[in-house]
Amino acid sequence: QVQLVESGGGLVQAGGSLRLSCAASGRTFSIAAMGWFRQAPGKEREFVAVIRWSGGSTYYADSVKGRFTISRDNAKNTVYLQMNSLKPEDTAVYYCAAGPVFRSLAYDADRSYNYWGQGTQVTVSS
Repeated sequence: QVQLVESGGGLVQAGGSLRLSCAASGRTFSIAAMGWFRQAPGKEREFVAVIRWSGGSTYYADSVKGRFTISRDNAKNTVYLQMNSLKPEDTAVYYCAAGPVFRSLAYDADRSYNYWGQGTQVTVSS
């Protein structure tokens, strides 16, 4: 089992920045990819970004490309999401996810991840 704990959410004005953290514990050696998803009220959960644990390749949703950066610290088993130029439409609960395999054709799908954090609220005011 892998446990994921997110932190760093909060309230920020449009144009501001936040950094989310996700600390993994347990069988972390089984992790091949860690990602971030988000769910806004009344909407389905959507992919934000993913990073391959080995090699560090990153992939982003078009809606956040150029504004968000995902990174990892292997020694701390932690993944980060630096969010800049935040917009009101970025308001959502952000979830960290981890999977044992990096699925190159499905890295943006929920089903590619076995473990999920409890979520952290990000609210961007206009």
